[in-house]
Amino acid sequence: MEVSFVHYLGMFLVVGITLGYSIYSARSVKSADGFSLVGRAASSPLVAGGIVGVIIGGGATVGTAQLAYQAGLCAWSYSLGAGLGFLVQGIFYARALRRTNLETVPEFFGLHYGKYAGPVISICGTLSMLCGCVAGVIAGINILSAILKISPLAATILLAALVLMTVFFSGQKGSSVTGIIKMSVLWVGLLVGSAVAVVSLYELPDFSTVFPQEPWLNLFSTGTGQVLGNIFSTVVGICCSQNYIQALYSASDARTASRGAIMAGLVVIPVGLPIVAIGMFMHAQNPALPPILALPTFFFTYLPDWFGGIAISGVLLAIIGSTAGQALGIGTMISRDFVGNVFKVTSSEGILKANRITLVIVTTIFSTLAYTYLHSTVLYWNFFSFLLRGGGVFVPLTLAIFKPGWLSPFWALTSIICSTTAAIVAKLAFNVSQPLFLALGISLAIVALGVVVSGRSYRAVYINAQAEKQTDPV
Repeated sequence: MEVSFVHYLGMFLVVGITLGYSIYSARSVKSADGFSLVGRAASSPLVAGGIVGVIIGGGATVGTAQLAYQAGLCAWSYSLGAGLGFLVQGIFYARALRRTNLETVPEFFGLHYGKYAGPVISICGTLSMLCGCVAGVIAGINILSAILKISPLAATILLAALVLMTVFFSGQKGSSVTGIIKMSVLWVGLLVGSAVAVVSLYELPDFSTVFPQEPWLNLFSTGTGQVLGNIFSTVVGICCSQNYIQALYSASDARTASRGAIMAGLVVIPVGLPIVAIGMFMHAQNPALPPILALPTFFFTYLPDWFGGIAISGVLLAIIGSTAGQALGIGTMISRDFVGNVFKVTSSEGILKANRITLVIVTTIFSTLAYTYLHSTVLYWNFFSFLLRGGGVFVPLTLAIFKPGWLSPFWALTSIICSTTAAIVAKLAFNVSQPLFLALGISLAIVALGVVVSGRSYRAVYINAQAEKQTDPV
């Protein structure tokens, strides 16, 4: 992969201007709410930008091209599942979540299932988002080390610094701004790039020989159950994820939150198709290329230098913004649900400081993990991340939204802990291909048992508690 001065110039200008504006936007951040929720004044495009800024990262770009280079159309399953997840979230979940005026998913669980539910959800959410961050950083390390001709260690340090620059000062606003800019740049690069790739693929004289129907043109080539499971796990994980729900909480009202999620879904669904075309084109042109470098090599080799530099900046911003958004989600949960509740830190300045310190710590952790597992598959980490988010959380979250007061704290905690543990053990110890279905089955069974055994008696307690809150003069 040859990189010219013009490549570097286009890349550095776009990335530098975007990160510079992100830091500049920090001038309006004066409180913890302003840092993590943009003061609850975000418009629908800003909400969508915050969501897209997280989901379109290393997995949706470099990881998709990597898998498309190896197996073809099945790589689209990631962005397809993500887009469907945001549509489901926008239609069914966004309004109810935004009306609570909370800030984190653990707070929501604490409201419905007692004080012990919040810390448990924080642990599950933190582990899942760490896996998501690892996926993005693996992609970023490979790209930066190849482009800048530096060691993987140096690339890891540089990427960690860029991630912190995105959100350390400006928080959610910086993540949202980066999301909007990166999608604009990335979409232009992908549209032009996919046009080049599709035309070149069409003109291949032996297309059917190079890319037979199986596996290249079959969305379910890796197995119908496997692909549908990946899509479903992504949908479920998105509905439960702090980093996407945090963007909903930042909306000015419930309707804006719903519109923002739906806008994000409509943007995300098609974004994988151009990348699949590029990955397949690179397989035809250079079958010996390391798959993880398929996308950046295409931009630098088959587009004009100035445009290739700008296009690759969109990929880098995607990786940086997505990782930064997930790190911000972790920081918000830990600062609110651990530092705030456990250590009784209630001042806005104290929460803001804890959030920023947490950002530095978690960035160090996931950067170290990514460097350690540098040669693993990017999308593996993404799908495992969504498994951890949704396996034990989705059923009790959905019940709390649509049927609040039906499940007691004891049964909710039992469901979360047992189903999440089962999913992790099934995946890591027994290598079950789709442990999400096992986790959801266990969760649903425990929740159903809890509703039958103690649902009626707990509903009476819940209704009385709500009535007392409404009549409380405070």
